[in-house]
Amino acid sequence: MPALYYADALKLGQKEFRRCTAAGEYPYPPALEDFLPAERFAGGQDLGMLQVPLELVTGTRTAGRTNAFARNFMPLMEPESEFAAKWQALCASHLEEGIREPVKMYEYLNRYYVQEGNKRVSVLKFFDADSIDAQVIRILPEDRTTPEAALYFELVEFTRLSRVNYIEFTKPGSYVRLQQLMGKDVNELWSDEDRRDFHSAYYFFRRAYEAKGGARLNLTVADAMLTYMEVYGYGDLLHKTEAEIKRSVAQVWEEIALRQERSPIDLKLDPETRPEGLLSRVLPKAEPKALKAAFIHDKNPALSGWTYGHELGREHVQRVFGGQIETAAYFNALDADPREVIEQAVADGCSVIFTTSPRLMPASLRAAVDHPKVTILNCSLHQSHRYIRTYYARMYEAKFIAGVIAGALAGVDNVGYICDYPIYGQVAGINAFAMGVQTANPRAKVYLEWSSVGGVEAATKRLTDRAIRLISSQDLGRLADRGRTPFGLSIVTEGGPVNLAMPVWQWGVYYEALLRRIRDKSFRAEYEESSKALNYYWGMSAGVVEMHYSDKLPDATRKLAGLLEKSIRAGLCEPFRGPLHDQSGHQIIGRDGSLPPEQIIDMAWLNENVVGSIPAYDQLTDIGKATVGIAGVMGPDEAAP
Repeated sequence: MPALYYADALKLGQKEFRRCTAAGEYPYPPALEDFLPAERFAGGQDLGMLQVPLELVTGTRTAGRTNAFARNFMPLMEPESEFAAKWQALCASHLEEGIREPVKMYEYLNRYYVQEGNKRVSVLKFFDADSIDAQVIRILPEDRTTPEAALYFELVEFTRLSRVNYIEFTKPGSYVRLQQLMGKDVNELWSDEDRRDFHSAYYFFRRAYEAKGGARLNLTVADAMLTYMEVYGYGDLLHKTEAEIKRSVAQVWEEIALRQERSPIDLKLDPETRPEGLLSRVLPKAEPKALKAAFIHDKNPALSGWTYGHELGREHVQRVFGGQIETAAYFNALDADPREVIEQAVADGCSVIFTTSPRLMPASLRAAVDHPKVTILNCSLHQSHRYIRTYYARMYEAKFIAGVIAGALAGVDNVGYICDYPIYGQVAGINAFAMGVQTANPRAKVYLEWSSVGGVEAATKRLTDRAIRLISSQDLGRLADRGRTPFGLSIVTEGGPVNLAMPVWQWGVYYEALLRRIRDKSFRAEYEESSKALNYYWGMSAGVVEMHYSDKLPDATRKLAGLLEKSIRAGLCEPFRGPLHDQSGHQIIGRDGSLPPEQIIDMAWLNENVVGSIPAYDQLTDIGKATVGIAGVMGPDEAAP
């Protein structure tokens, strides 16, 4: 029997050899010594005895016997050779009692290279074993600045916490996100029960994923599993049967496939105007069917200027459309289970649902999968989900104008800026404001504080203690706080803050435009024409962002601001036009360049005239942590939570 197995293994080796040769690939297992100098092996870390996933065993320590194996570790030596006899003896031992003697390996960048035991690896790979016992020495990469090395060190830390070495992600932040979705703190150690439960969940998911055709996607099983967990949660994997998991995988397949895209987001910068077809110009237009739209908020208007602004938008929609669209508002969704609030909106007959906070994204995504006929949009930015669309405004355009006003009025003084959360879109607002200040007053500094670190009053005090009086703060104050805390661009006087200019989110204009697109079917057409996540990121040109000015603003400054506003609307003024430098003096872009929208959204650096930093996750309030956990940017020295 071992001779027959060897014959089959030899055929597999020869087939792999021919495939590699035809493709111009090296046909033997790679040797670690071919790309690492000899002195690196002496400084390795002894990891002791590990169970090594055989799919991660890819090569050998030295090149001495590699020509005995094809790249897949199947044998290439003739059946009459001494090598074949030893392979068959190991095969017989494995069939009778199992291969018990551990091999010796080196690990480098999560790939394992055999020092002793090549034939044991070959036999176990032939029989599709999952893992092999091995004494492992780890060699760390010298250059830690590459994306490959950064991802690897995330894995090293994850393995330290979990003692799980068969999970492999392709995108940074995924290991920490896995901890979060499992309900664990970033640095929390796993128990033996955690490992057993996770192994079982991973096994069942892998079977379902591969049965659906996962091998055709450019993803690891862990990548796909993380996407599944984003929708259904970790507990779903623990409690569903294998058949149920297979059905759920099929239901979110487009979401999983989207994860393999290098650029998964289709960014819509302005409302698209679609030409009418000939028939639509000739035939009478049918009156669109009346619909009901829900607006679901995490807070209520009395306590949140953000919610108040969206409520004004809902009221605008109700006035504009009259009986054609019925609207309903649901407040404080996070006081209970937000999924139940969305389910209630669906039960109430709402076919369009706007969720107005990034913190509502997880519940919104699950509802979008469960109710494919309901259109659900979440107010956030840079979210790569196929089944749900996001919308946000290019508020940085208004912040640039506010910065120019502040710089023009500052004279020899510095300026303050209070931001709420370090999430996508907000860092762009900080930098645009700072660049506006720099444009009007190259010597002025912008001192940055965060309301999500101790509250807005404490942030304001930290600025006024520095004798800073010109402050750009939240765009809308709480109704109960008007007159006590600054909002917009204001000057702090002995009598309190005096507003000078205020960026305004025109949510009514935004919602009206989106609902018109939903009613005329162009919304559906955009989805069908794109295979990516749709993010709407409109600005002044679409009328969804405006500047309001106080009568206390000097006429000349107001005239300058008006000219800038018109230039931005016409596309003649780009706030992020070079040269741009960060706080360390590093050039972001040269004199003749300008940042593309994707880099504006992604920015996690601060402009050279900003004094301050992006706060660490642990510094944030509980609400700040919850928000940043979903839509947060990563600072230059910090991983996302």
